[in-house]
Order: sequence, then C-alpha cells, then structure tokens
Amino acid sequence: MYPKLFEIGPVPVYSYGLFLGLTFIIGSILFNRELKRNGYSENIGANMVFLCLIGGIVGSKLFYVLEEWNFSQTKPLSSFFTKEMLLSPSGLTFYGGLLLAILLVSIYSRSKKIPVLKMFDLMSPAAALGYGIARIGCHLSGDGDYGTVVTGTFWEFIGYSYTNGTVPTKPGELVHPTSVYELVAAILIFAYLWRIRKDYAVPGIVFAYYLILSGVERFFIELIRLNPIVVAGMTQAQIISLIMMITGILLLISRKRLQKQAEAVMV
Repeated sequence: MYPKLFEIGPVPVYSYGLFLGLTFIIGSILFNRELKRNGYSENIGANMVFLCLIGGIVGSKLFYVLEEWNFSQTKPLSSFFTKEMLLSPSGLTFYGGLLLAILLVSIYSRSKKIPVLKMFDLMSPAAALGYGIARIGCHLSGDGDYGTVVTGTFWEFIGYSYTNGTVPTKPGELVHPTSVYELVAAILIFAYLWRIRKDYAVPGIVFAYYLILSGVERFFIELIRLNPIVVAGMTQAQIISLIMMITGILLLISRKRLQKQAEAVMV
C-alpha cells in the first residue's frame, strides 16, 4: 500500500489526493470536449468543473461527518469538524459530493438558461470514468473502502491484504479489493455511455442510464463491503443507490417516450 506516494519539500503527496486531482483533470477534459462538440462555450465548462470540485469536496465531507455522527451520537456534531478532518484527503463520501455537485450544476444551468438534463448528459461519461480513477486512489491508500474477508479458493486468489493501508487489515487477512472491482465496473459504464452519447436527440437519456448503471453497480458491491446496515437490511449507500436506480428508470421511461415522439415526427 502507498497512502503517501512522495513529498515535495515539506508537502506530502497522498495517493488518494493525487488520483482525486486526476479525476477532475481528466473529467474536465472529457466534459469540455463534449461541450465543444455540442456548441457550448468552454467557459461554461470551467465554471461547472469548478462547481463540481467545490460541491464534490464540501458535499462529501459533510456527508461523511453526518454519517460518522449518526453512528456516534454520544458526541456533538461539532466535534467532527476538526482541522485534521477538514484538511485530510480521506473522509470523502462519494454520494455526498455527487448530490451537492448535481444541485450546484442545476442552479448554475438554470441561471444561464442552459438545459439542465443536457448538461447532465454531457457530464455523465466523465463522472463514470472519474469515479473509477478515484477508486485507484482508494486502493493505493487502503482507506477502508475494501470488502469483507474472502472465502473459497477462487476468491483467495484475488483477495488482497491492506496491512499498510490508512485503515489496515489484520496481518495475513485477505479481503475483497472492492475498489478494483469498482474501477472495472466504472470503465465498462463509461465505455457504454460514451458509445451511446450521440444516439439520442432528447436530453436526459444518457444521464438516466448513468443513474441506473451506477446505482446497480454500487448496490451490489455493497453486499461485500464493510459498511453498517442502516434500515431494512441495507446500507446507507444501498438506499441512495436504490433511489438513483428508481429515478433513472422513471427518467428513462419519460425521455424514451419523448424520443419516440420526436422520431415519429421526423418520419
């Protein structure tokens, strides 16, 4: 494990922080490419990437704090807002960042009279790939995003030990490297979204597929993750994943109906 990759003078460079930075760099390149292809100004892309950066960091930190407070209610909420927590590259919960980023992009798009669903369509492939890139940082840092202890000959073959991680496993203990599983899934989701991104005239369909596929991936990966059960036998991430899937399915049905109507008019 390599939680800290190297130092530049007195400044440490952490693996998770580095790959989080790469997520935004590569994501912004892909997003700006799609903006240009659709006739939008790159200034819009710069503003939206900045909003996603702020929303991603602030939202993920807030979500992480609320999650920790929920399971440690003997402590006051303010006790979780420490300097170490705020400045640490860890303590970032993906769904918190995603929700706040979506909110900020929606507000900005409406203020500029830009179709919100169209922007989400253009962002979806980059978001899928960026999630996978960030998971490389999770794997290298061993930050606790791994899974349960592996059992069976096959699983032991791909099991991984995070004894030197920021949240170490026990010596000799092999666990599911769920960050690697999610990296593979994210690449597949990105490839599919990238392939279909030009197929639909009605905005919102690509975004709907993103919500469905990302929700399905996270829902099932949670079955071998270590996150605590919250309600109805599901983890917090599974509940949000279920909401994403339902939202995506409803959005897909409504937008596909409009797509068929548009195609009928063209014929």
